[in-house]
Amino acid sequence: MGYIAGLIFGLGLAVSGMTDPARVLGFLDVAGAWDPTLMFVLGGAVVTNFIGYRLVLRRPNPLFAERFQLPTRQDLDAHLIGGSALFGIGWGLSGYCPGPAIASVGGLTAPLVAMLVAMVAGWFLARAVPARG
Repeated sequence: MGYIAGLIFGLGLAVSGMTDPARVLGFLDVAGAWDPTLMFVLGGAVVTNFIGYRLVLRRPNPLFAERFQLPTRQDLDAHLIGGSALFGIGWGLSGYCPGPAIASVGGLTAPLVAMLVAMVAGWFLARAVPARG
């Protein structure tokens, strides 16, 4: 089931243009030559997620688990803020975020490899930093 969901997700990213870093950077460049076309992708994702969550959470439990596992923390700590900032900076510099980067692996380029190496290094660094709380 996860494999099929991943294939559909990757196909959606490719069809929508999210795997093209130039298009993503054009969308993020609101002060320059802004390309608003990815706004439709964002809007579609928000609407789908909004409706999907409401439908799924009406069920007493998930299809393949005993109970739903939803986050309970509501505080904003330095790890969350720092990680979010690094994510945004990396996305803005490279035009890739993790999902589209993985979906783009078939057409390896030097910027994509650099982004993937930085992402994996950040993952290991985050695991090495002790969590508080």
